[in-house]
Amino acid sequence: MPCTPFRLVWFSEIQWDFLSTRKQRLLARFPENWRILFIEPYALGRRHHWLPVKRGRVWVVSVPFLKSVPFRIGQLLDIPLLRLLVSLPGIVMMQFWVTVLGFASRERIIGLSNLYWSRVAACLPCRLRFYDANDDHLAFPGSPPWLKRYLDTYLSSVQLLFSVSPELTARIRVPVGVRCIELGNGVEFTHFATPIHQIPEALSGLKRPILGYVGAMDWIDTALVAAVAKAWPDYSIVLIGPAYEREWWKKHVALNAMPNVHYVGKIDYAELPALVQHFDLALMPLLSNELKGVSHPNKLYEYSASGVPVLSMNYCSAVERAREVVHVALSPEAFVRMVPEALADKRREARQAFARQHSWDTLASVMVEELQNAYQEQPR
Repeated sequence: MPCTPFRLVWFSEIQWDFLSTRKQRLLARFPENWRILFIEPYALGRRHHWLPVKRGRVWVVSVPFLKSVPFRIGQLLDIPLLRLLVSLPGIVMMQFWVTVLGFASRERIIGLSNLYWSRVAACLPCRLRFYDANDDHLAFPGSPPWLKRYLDTYLSSVQLLFSVSPELTARIRVPVGVRCIELGNGVEFTHFATPIHQIPEALSGLKRPILGYVGAMDWIDTALVAAVAKAWPDYSIVLIGPAYEREWWKKHVALNAMPNVHYVGKIDYAELPALVQHFDLALMPLLSNELKGVSHPNKLYEYSASGVPVLSMNYCSAVERAREVVHVALSPEAFVRMVPEALADKRREARQAFARQHSWDTLASVMVEELQNAYQEQPR
């Protein structure tokens, strides 16, 4: 391992403490000779880090910046001059913390997964620049028309691109000469596989069997969840995780009125294994759409590492490749019908062996090696 100190500034589209994603899992495993600054966005109604905090070896700081704004006011950002004026305070704040925390060197590495920072990140002097394509962010609801131009500007300046799926790589207009590395999602195998025998309080008292989902609420097919709850009224349906949309649970009146559907909300990452291990069946009732079709769900491996049976909609190629250890439904009707079959699945060891192949340790090592090799190849 080279002793050269590497400095990485990562512009993230998600807050470090909001939801455990690939960024946190990967960056937490970078070697000690890496110094990392994680610039997270502002999000209404959530906790922010206006003063930098340490998460392991990673500095985390919140910087408000451009993003889609609901209703007609958002259209004002389509005016380039106004967009520039609105972005200036965030740029000044970002440059202040970059300088104060020691990340202003031209020898730094710039990483991006937040498209709104694209043009700024493309202009920052650095030795190496890369893009982490973890989602098709242009397909997100409310993405403004000018965001694609921002992405194209940034891609024209990068040397490396990491992508979670071949479908996403094919969808991105990657300039000639940019090295593309397919780096999917993974799991902290020991974290999820180590047996926890005590039933968590969130599940105690619920009627068995328990059918559970863990993850962001915004991507689940609520109509499908309601159909499962209606078809199997003696089963408990448990939903665990945060929502980007404010008051998500209150807005889904039909779902929260069902007596066997229970919304737990956000749970700390450390507590997830105990919950998942005590599901009788882990669900992946995700929407089949343009956005989710290019994704790579880490919950697929977390569920499998926990050993519990898994039932998923066939919404992306990663799920299709897991058919030997999980149950995959081709339609919502099939999903509902397959619940008893999936509950009876006893292939625990096979699922855990499958999950073990997708370790965050391995994926982080690949990312670090690719970054270090590309860094050494760049002229000073």
